[in-house]
Amino acid sequence: MQQYLKSLTLLLYLALAPLFGPVAIAATPKPEAPTTVAGARDIVQEIINVIGLKPRFELQPADIDNAAAVVYNGERYILYNERFLDAINNAVHTDWGGVSILAHEIGHHLNGHTLSRSGSNPEDELEADEFSGFVLRKMGASKAEAQAAIELLSEEETSRTHPGKRYRLAAISKGWQTANDQLLASAKGPQPDNRGIVSQNRPAQQRPAAATQRVALDSRSVLTRVNFNKAPQEQFYLTTRYNLVHMTEDGVQVIGRLAKTNNPDYPYYFESDFLDTIFVTDEGYLVNKRGQRVGHLS
Repeated sequence: MQQYLKSLTLLLYLALAPLFGPVAIAATPKPEAPTTVAGARDIVQEIINVIGLKPRFELQPADIDNAAAVVYNGERYILYNERFLDAINNAVHTDWGGVSILAHEIGHHLNGHTLSRSGSNPEDELEADEFSGFVLRKMGASKAEAQAAIELLSEEETSRTHPGKRYRLAAISKGWQTANDQLLASAKGPQPDNRGIVSQNRPAQQRPAAATQRVALDSRSVLTRVNFNKAPQEQFYLTTRYNLVHMTEDGVQVIGRLAKTNNPDYPYYFESDFLDTIFVTDEGYLVNKRGQRVGHLS
């Protein structure tokens, strides 16, 4: 009975909260005494890292029904209700639900929707949904995980402000597939030369010869980049000799080697004296012994 009441309370909360996503413009008072929630800020930072932009907005928990991208006094904000995000995650049984909602609101800002005073409309919502699907695939979510929150919350029919559920699911699917195609093409195609131009404040006559600027790792010997979630700025690569290498200030360091397993679900793993055992799936995900995704190939 207690579990039934808990589930009923959750469903009532979700039913009474209006669908997230409306774009509010300058009319909402700035929230007072914001409290930073580390989890939400970490998610937003991951989203920003994926798209390679600097956040030009502030993230704040607020006393609102769900989540919204707003502009107040010329400043951009992402406002969210902590209980709403928790309720969504519990209802869809995955944290990707809350991630997709925050990604959707960030999409409103980055697509310029909050520059207009017209409020929510189906076209803008579909653009934000597509952005959400794109970002979640880059972060490692499955298509179903990227669609979970909209599947739960969206109305079946199109309204004046929001498209119907099937259109929203299709937009998320489109963004997810675009990112997936990019990742597959990057993994299969030749990698660009990663050598940059190093500026040195030396007299012209002391400029070193070009031969001394060569690096030990040539782009032709790189199969793919290896991305670790906890070290997004570091450069790791898998070479044509199946070595896992790390680019450092001192040069290229071999820290492991790709080897085969007898497990069809995790056909490869990295042998390394520097890392805990990490398995590689056919889709290019990096998974630890606990089954947690810790990175991906790109």
